[in-house]
Amino acid sequence: MVRYLLPHSSFPDPVEADENGLVAVGGQLTTKTLLEAYSKGIFPWFNYPPILWYSLSPRMILVPDELYVGRTLRSAVKKQKFHITLDTCFRKVIEECAKKKRPGQYGTWINKDMVAAYSRLHDDGYAHSCEAWLDGKLVGGLYGISLGKAFYGESMFAHENDASKIAFVHLVKQLQKWKFHLIDCQMHTDHLQRFGAKLWEREVFENALRKALEYPTKQEKWKFD
Repeated sequence: MVRYLLPHSSFPDPVEADENGLVAVGGQLTTKTLLEAYSKGIFPWFNYPPILWYSLSPRMILVPDELYVGRTLRSAVKKQKFHITLDTCFRKVIEECAKKKRPGQYGTWINKDMVAAYSRLHDDGYAHSCEAWLDGKLVGGLYGISLGKAFYGESMFAHENDASKIAFVHLVKQLQKWKFHLIDCQMHTDHLQRFGAKLWEREVFENALRKALEYPTKQEKWKFD
């Protein structure tokens, strides 16, 4: 049964999500609310108010150590065409993601309230971006949330071929070094599957998430080792 969130109320158990993964409606995009949601495997996804909160099952998950990079992309990474950075222009990355046209979708769920909310999370050390630069210009990137040893991928964009893919590869390899347990990709896409992501049933995902959240959050500005 989908629950309407009253002020200061907590999220229901994600197992109560309906057949589309919707678990709650309403609430606010405060830092406290967002952190509670992500800690339970719940994320906001909506075009217009009220806020819709989802917990999908099965869930698309990439274990960092299981990253697969195909031969063509591996060759592109080795060419070092792009300069890859972390956390240098988070707000610009999320704004570019918001502008991206997506097949079959009208508009974007990354509205001004989402941009503001996730920018606050970035300022507090919970949201991070990875950027691809070409000749000093931002040409691709992605952003997401980090809690414990879990990274929740949110969105990516590219203005040059392979820019966001190469940024993603660099980010995942860094997460490998930091011993992250999982990357929550939320929903299935062929693109993510090619990187080695797999669908996990709710119980498997929630157990893995619970273990990942036992570790302290790397709550700081990220840099490559």
